Amino acid sequence: MKFAIQINCSPTSSNTAYTAYQFVKTVLTLQHQVLRVFFYQEGIYHAFAYNTPPDDELQLTKNWSALAEQYAVDLVVCISAAQRRGLLCEDEAHRQGKVDNDLAKGFRISGLGQWVEASLLADRFIVFG
Repeated sequence: MKFAIQINCSPTSSNTAYTAYQFVKTVLTLQHQVLRVFFYQEGIYHAFAYNTPPDDELQLTKNWSALAEQYAVDLVVCISAAQRRGLLCEDEAHRQGKVDNDLAKGFRISGLGQWVEASLLADRFIVFG
């Protein structure tokens, strides 16, 4: 089965973020396909490279990055939501006259068209948050 996943909640707002991660991880271990995980609204906070939760808390950004590397999962961050919240990739930072790259490993910036494409190709699409 092919899944498209949208995450609208921040990594710290509730258990929903962890539930989404566990769902995607389980789907992949069961050898289903995750076409894309689309981070939208407050969900873009998963993609900040400099997230530093306390050591005794979940490291969701690192977990997503590891999952993307292990399973080649496409982690897409909505460009509009990211810009509104100060998350810039290297290209956009340069365009804005800034020097930082805030995007965590394994994530990429794109538009809503990526979400639409994934939802059209998927057998199921699920929204968390």
